[in-house]
Amino acid sequence: MNIPERVRTKLRELPDKPGCYLMRDKRGRIVYVGKALSLRKRVQSYFRDSSLRRGSPKLRGLVRSVADIDLVVVRNEAEATLTESRLIKEYRPRYNVSFRDDKRFLLLRADLGQPFPRLRLCRVKRDEGSEYFGPFPSSAATRATLDFIEKHFGLRKCGPRIPDAETHKHCINDIVRFCSAPCVGKISPEGYRERVLEACAFLRGERPKVLQEVRENMQVASEKLDFERAAALRDTLHALNQVVRARARIASTPELRQQAAEQGVRDLKKLLKLPALPHVIEAYDISNISGTYAVASMVVAVDGQPHKNLYRRFRIKSVTGSDDPAMMAEVIRRRYSDLRDSGAPLPGLVLVDGGPTQLAAARAELAQLGLVHVPTAGLAKRFELVYVHPAEAPLELERNSPALQVLQRLRDEAHRFALDYHQRLRRRRIRESVLDDIPGIGPRRKQELLKHLGSLRRIEKASEEDIANVPGIGKETARLIKAALREAAGSGQGEGPSPDRPGIPGR
Repeated sequence: MNIPERVRTKLRELPDKPGCYLMRDKRGRIVYVGKALSLRKRVQSYFRDSSLRRGSPKLRGLVRSVADIDLVVVRNEAEATLTESRLIKEYRPRYNVSFRDDKRFLLLRADLGQPFPRLRLCRVKRDEGSEYFGPFPSSAATRATLDFIEKHFGLRKCGPRIPDAETHKHCINDIVRFCSAPCVGKISPEGYRERVLEACAFLRGERPKVLQEVRENMQVASEKLDFERAAALRDTLHALNQVVRARARIASTPELRQQAAEQGVRDLKKLLKLPALPHVIEAYDISNISGTYAVASMVVAVDGQPHKNLYRRFRIKSVTGSDDPAMMAEVIRRRYSDLRDSGAPLPGLVLVDGGPTQLAAARAELAQLGLVHVPTAGLAKRFELVYVHPAEAPLELERNSPALQVLQRLRDEAHRFALDYHQRLRRRRIRESVLDDIPGIGPRRKQELLKHLGSLRRIEKASEEDIANVPGIGKETARLIKAALREAAGSGQGEGPSPDRPGIPGR
């Protein structure tokens, strides 16, 4: 197989991590977006001879058109699925079947307008009075959650709008699935509806004690050496966490959110043994793809609530390659040397996205700045472990504890903010790369064009005379530039909206 050298290099450097891959053709257009639990295994599989021999014409055509590959590394498979959906919707690669209205993801629907409501799976949200939960990226977790809810809260599974004794003749769910059996009067309609409302409250994250009950049952089964039941409860708990945990971080009203955040701040002081309440927490995240366009974000919470007017972004200046700890050190050095020199107040806690390595880098920089007394912590992605000191065992906080939720919310916000900045830089660079394909336009002339006219959009709108007046351009080059930009706009490579415009929203 004749594989371009650029692609061969990328194939050798693929990480064994979850994420999305974006395949480009010779013109730089994204022709396919895919996701993988292991980018290395998945992407390499396309370029094996056996894949082409057994592959469909579509697959063979795709592989032969690939001239470059970009990667977006994410935290887990669920995030990869959501990122893939967003990328396909935004860029509509011609080898993909576009997602439509999130139909690929399951929702849970509670038909509260019915006499005997029940929970059902669906893929489309309609405006007909039902309450919806989701969409959820993991179908298996969603189905397992529905099964648990029906059993735990005694909800019916049968289809009739008003079940009766005739329905019960053909059903044994009150025996094998713990159905409360409103069809034969084992529970009143009011009592049954109360169970449904409790199930909805659980899905909104307002009943964390249910998860705690499952966790305790799992521990009891383990202590009794009933490992089969313990494993089943463990799998159930994992599925419930995937579906409910995200909702549990946000309470149903602003007042409850504020109360939970304030409680989380108080708990953090105790759990992390902080000298004072961390009224201000600053959280940091690094984002890059193979060391390119490396950026960092700083998000700030005051009393547990994010304050976007205090957020900051950083371009990494002194680090080359994929060295996240060194990048974290640079950002901490730049941020806190400024605070120290200005005499501004220091945060009550510095949170870094990562484990002991990232935390050690941050602590070392603070020590060099004479700020060793500033409390620090790291939140590792994989198991949500909290590191207070790089050399000590991490803390495993309760999944639904307000303290962990404050940290998770900040960490996720820092990740989102960094990712957004990275996407912006990548899109800007790719738009400007149209100039690279114009004969006679090298780095110096390109820099002069952008310096005097500001952006690719302004260059497109400028007249040939305006372009010719840029130092080092002249009339003939200006004519070539305008012709090339008109051709790029016609093929969808300009700065305006186009489904096949090259670009990668990743870091």
